[in-house]
Amino acid sequence: MGDRAAVMPGKDCVKVAVRVRPFNKREKDAGSRCVISVVSNIITIQDPRSVQVPRSFCFDYAYWSHSGFTRDCSGLYVPEEPGGRYADQDSVFQDLGKGILENALQGYNATLLAYGQTGSGKSYSMVGYGPNKGLVPTLCDRLFQAIRANQDSRQCQVFFSMLEIYNEQVVDLLSRGSRAPGGLRVREEQQRSFYVEGLRRVPCDSAPQVEQLMEQGTRARTTAATHMNANSSRSHMLIILQLKQIFSKESITKQSNINLVDLAGSERQRASGSEADRLKEGTAINLSLTTLGHVISALADVAAGKKVVHIPYRDSVLTKLLQSALGGNSRTVMIAALSPADICYEESMSTLRYADRAKRIQNRPVVNESPTERLVKELKAENARLVQRLSRLGHEGRRAEDETMELRRLLTHNELQIRAIQMLWEQHQQEALKDWEQQYAAITQERRMMQMHPYLLNINEDTQLSGVVKLFIQDGDWDMGLSDSSPRSISIKGLGIQDRHAVFSNVQRRVYLTPMVGSKVIVNGTLISQKTELQHLDRLILGSNSTYLFIGYPSERGGDDWSRYDYDYFQSELAAAKGIHLHTLCEEETKGDLGLCPGNTNPSLLAVFYDYIKLMPMVADANQMSQELQKGVEFKLEIKNLALSDSKGHDLEKVLAIRVTSQENKQVWLWSKAKFVNRKFLMEELYQQHVEITGGPDRAPMPRDRDPFWDPLEPLLLGSAHLWLQSLAFRISLEEQLEVLGSEGTEEAILQVQLLPCSPTGLPLGEDDILIDPSLLLGKRLDFQLVLDQCCGIRWVKQARNRGIQIGFRMYDSARPFYTPAVWHSINPLLGQRVHFTALHTSQGLLEHLQTSALVLELWGLQEGCSDLESSEVGVRKTPDGFFIIDQTEVADTAAIVPPVSEVSCSMRALQLYVEELGNTNAVLRTENNTLKEQLNTARTEGGRGRPDRRDSSVRPSCEAEFARALKVFYHSMTSVRGQLQRLRRNRPSEDSDLMALRLFVEEQSGLLCDFSVMHEQSVSALKQDVAAIVRRKRERSGIWP
Repeated sequence: MGDRAAVMPGKDCVKVAVRVRPFNKREKDAGSRCVISVVSNIITIQDPRSVQVPRSFCFDYAYWSHSGFTRDCSGLYVPEEPGGRYADQDSVFQDLGKGILENALQGYNATLLAYGQTGSGKSYSMVGYGPNKGLVPTLCDRLFQAIRANQDSRQCQVFFSMLEIYNEQVVDLLSRGSRAPGGLRVREEQQRSFYVEGLRRVPCDSAPQVEQLMEQGTRARTTAATHMNANSSRSHMLIILQLKQIFSKESITKQSNINLVDLAGSERQRASGSEADRLKEGTAINLSLTTLGHVISALADVAAGKKVVHIPYRDSVLTKLLQSALGGNSRTVMIAALSPADICYEESMSTLRYADRAKRIQNRPVVNESPTERLVKELKAENARLVQRLSRLGHEGRRAEDETMELRRLLTHNELQIRAIQMLWEQHQQEALKDWEQQYAAITQERRMMQMHPYLLNINEDTQLSGVVKLFIQDGDWDMGLSDSSPRSISIKGLGIQDRHAVFSNVQRRVYLTPMVGSKVIVNGTLISQKTELQHLDRLILGSNSTYLFIGYPSERGGDDWSRYDYDYFQSELAAAKGIHLHTLCEEETKGDLGLCPGNTNPSLLAVFYDYIKLMPMVADANQMSQELQKGVEFKLEIKNLALSDSKGHDLEKVLAIRVTSQENKQVWLWSKAKFVNRKFLMEELYQQHVEITGGPDRAPMPRDRDPFWDPLEPLLLGSAHLWLQSLAFRISLEEQLEVLGSEGTEEAILQVQLLPCSPTGLPLGEDDILIDPSLLLGKRLDFQLVLDQCCGIRWVKQARNRGIQIGFRMYDSARPFYTPAVWHSINPLLGQRVHFTALHTSQGLLEHLQTSALVLELWGLQEGCSDLESSEVGVRKTPDGFFIIDQTEVADTAAIVPPVSEVSCSMRALQLYVEELGNTNAVLRTENNTLKEQLNTARTEGGRGRPDRRDSSVRPSCEAEFARALKVFYHSMTSVRGQLQRLRRNRPSEDSDLMALRLFVEEQSGLLCDFSVMHEQSVSALKQDVAAIVRRKRERSGIWP
């Protein structure tokens, strides 16, 4: 008998709430700035890198939970002042959870979606921590309160289900048996729409029972994530509460589903802007979230009156199960969680746009009711009539034998149907009671063990999955690994875990850890290979990335705060052991400051650091999968542009990249973060297939073009060198040996170059052509040649002789970059490249560029099989002689904005002040030069009045030539000074320096400073002496002054 539905008039829009969380520890340590504000139900966000007008969004609810709160004696977070703006857990429930509960009690389907980037506070709003209970536990508690309050008028039945969607597979988190390969199937019925076949439904009669089931599901989720090498932040978790209300008097049954959905982390990838992965992005792992976005966009278009042909519900498992919640039979609420930190601006902005589209969706909720009690009565009445009819047929003889058998079959069917309706709930309750008793016994045993023995506590990226698994270390030796064949073994699963991975020894209340040969064991960030005694709260990483916190005996525990040892703490500690932490990056950013710089750190720098911490475990997983799949590929994190600058000398934006190296043939790739994350998901799919067919028939090898571990070879940027162009403004030739510095400041090669001012025919200029005043070039033709002579000591070719290099550069406003021909198999190749540039009418923009900028010469690495970089002449103008024309249009000043530099180390700050002082000295010298030039002009004028023209004409070129030679000597000497300054900037102490090493560093730095001061003073003094001598000779020749 079909259900009947009471259709509500009109439509019901999805209600959207946005909640802003406090800064987390990482953001506080980094001095993050809040870029989000909330006024009423309007939320405003400001781009930290732009001064544009901030964007504002309006939602049904906007919660400010960032500040203005305190913690009371019971641990609850409450507003600092009564009526304060802080939104606590209870106020969120009153607005959102209470409405969901009321809708469910009225017979409507209700859905709560939690959306946001990983770590934005979704889990806190949904589940909560400690006494600060979230929406789900509070909703369950209020539900059973309502059931008890209305038990006289209705009979209520509550069923609980919990599932996870990962990689388009549905996992029943309450299943008693082993996980089925491929997960549970999603089917469709006309009345039930989409549902999960075989999903376990557990009857519940109290909130504590629901809480226990959630803990059971969380434990299963943690175990499944470990076994599948899955990242919980990329999985969706659904809790389904089915509420059935039987109204005896009205003979009506109302049944509603409450769907509580914690969606996967929604963080978007920072677009590198240059490459798209050749392999399809949006793999099965990303498919559900991507499809959900498409569904929401399509439904928003429908609500706006646009014609939409297709809404892609069927394209993913998640959207199939949420079809009724989005545009269907449900009253739906979405809560979007935001981080207010400037480093999370892109993700927060993406979340706000997503939520803004979702609020336009219109649903069509109906009350789901059916005449269940009436059905039972009708079945009983029909059975009574069948019994009477059978008795009459018994007296009519054999003629009615066939009809009698049919009536008996109908009678049996009706009795079974009645028994199923009446007994199903009782049977479910009895089964649930048995499970409850078993779980209670297990919990009691676990708590007793915690008070007797040390144990390992699992730590997960998802805080809801941390602290779920406890591995107890009792007296004696215990083998830990994949194998559980021995009675004294502790079985753990995970990537990189061996059958017998390590041995834990508990002897006389002291616990020791001994790694097995070939196993990876890290304690407190350090890889160990020998027997090590564990201390309370030691951090362990087993295999690729199985993280555990060691909890000692109860007598050792005291009142320690374990909460600070979260997943980020493990990864930050591991990164620090490798020499990567925020302080290091700050030193690079401030060009040598050695202190902390949390207050003014560049947001892009912080984003790179946090990306590094986040990608570290992913890189470890990728390396382990490469090893087990015998791919022979190694992955390594790199921070691009850590020591590189642009043509103005300003730091380039730091970008995270992954260096991929083939161990067999030394081929190298450099992947962006976005490409690596996409490939990591594809690797997981490939690895899971490998695990599932282990022991079965051999699988055909994957074609190379579909292999996520492989890519076509491309040229790699190895480093760059700066050739300052200031000498061209004076038409002085320059010959340099430039250091080519890699991304992390390593010397990649030495490049020998020349910058030669020349005539329009290419002939070199002499000293008589040197200009004292660069402004004399304005409006005139300027010709010069760039000569690339040789590249020496190329580290790229030293590592593998089958490699080659090219030099690339872009001169001023050239439309395309220029590349030298490829040179192969040589560590010290001769380049012999000469390029002639011409400015037909030198503009003020070009003149300023020559005086303030450098030509950035890029060193590109080539590998066998990759294409050379070619110079394109599209948009490039040439003279009839084939010379390249620059300075084609007057350009605006494009001086980069210097990022704020933090106050850090006193000694290095003193160096910075000293450099500024030297700059001021140079300015004074320039003023003095101008004064001398005016004196010369005066002498020239007065000499013309009282002397013959012949003498003036002889003195003038002589003085100008002497000035030109003096300037040439000065600029060449200043090149050495500049090199010394660069060495000072790059010189830093190592991270693990002790006091003695720091003293040696200070002495070395003092020596470099002294050398710098002497070189600068010598250069300036020589210039002063030359100028004074020239002036003196000028006076003597003119005969005006004695």
